[in-house]
Amino acid sequence: MGKRRKKGATTPRAARRRARKRRERIAVREKKVFTYKGYTMEELNELTVEEQTALFPARLRRTLERGYNIRNKKLEVKVLGSPDDLAVRTHSRDHIIMPTYVGKTIAVYNGKEFIRINIIPEMIGHYFGEFALTRKSVKHTGPGVGATRSSKFMPLK
Repeated sequence: MGKRRKKGATTPRAARRRARKRRERIAVREKKVFTYKGYTMEELNELTVEEQTALFPARLRRTLERGYNIRNKKLEVKVLGSPDDLAVRTHSRDHIIMPTYVGKTIAVYNGKEFIRINIIPEMIGHYFGEFALTRKSVKHTGPGVGATRSSKFMPLK
């Protein structure tokens, strides 16, 4: 009969097996390719605007089928004609991010300043306004002097 091992102790054979599995798992990892509804970025850029529109959710589809207003048409021409490193400034927060905008930089007005947004593939199908927040999050500090009854009687130093 073999020796009995303590509970939780591992054999050298089991340790080698675990190490081998760990090495195999690391070797299998590949860079994840972005897809939108099953289409890669290259395939999305080859589609026509109507075919891209069919992939979007209903709200965006209706907006695009209705057609852009004059301000959004001008913005689209400006964005597509600008170089990638130059930011296009706009007040149009209701403009939909299309696959052709990926890699561009847009400066969206949030009511106080222009927020620079680098368009990445994960932003496709969202509005510009979603990435330029109009409100700051509240950061509370401690109470000031006179805020509570006990703070009236602070000794002066």
